[in-house]
Amino acid sequence: MRLTLSTLATPIGTTLIVTDGAGVLRALDFEDYRPRMDRLLRRHYGAVEWVEGSVPTAVAQALTAYFDGDLTAPDRLPTSTNGTEFQRLVWTELRRLRPGEAVSYGTMSARIGRPLAVRAMGLANGANPIAIVVPCHRVIGADGSLTGYGGGLHRKEWLLRHEGVMIRP
Repeated sequence: MRLTLSTLATPIGTTLIVTDGAGVLRALDFEDYRPRMDRLLRRHYGAVEWVEGSVPTAVAQALTAYFDGDLTAPDRLPTSTNGTEFQRLVWTELRRLRPGEAVSYGTMSARIGRPLAVRAMGLANGANPIAIVVPCHRVIGADGSLTGYGGGLHRKEWLLRHEGVMIRP
């Protein structure tokens, strides 16, 4: 598979943007988490041929708008991912979470009709290759605590605060 890799500076660090030939978003991660992104993409696509390029205009505009306060701007971006059927179900449900809405892993499991699959839901959430646009940062612990985030807990906290979620100290 041939994918284009580009970068975009954001208030929380440089992001790596991966798109296909049609400009569809395949991955979004943070530059300091490149090994994680590479590992996820290998699992999803096998060998990848990288081409460096510029960020597609629609992706750059949506992400810039998000960081400037238009919290729904990424909702309009087309995405495409591989992954298991269960992972894709979780990622689809994540895109239904609205800015400012933070839910527990148990709530997410119930929303996908698998209330006992909390751990599996958490693993699928953690394997999300498209940060911010597929908002895995909106899933928190049942007690309201921040739990793992592939881009670092400091970014998860920043994203949630940016979206108006009150974070417990």
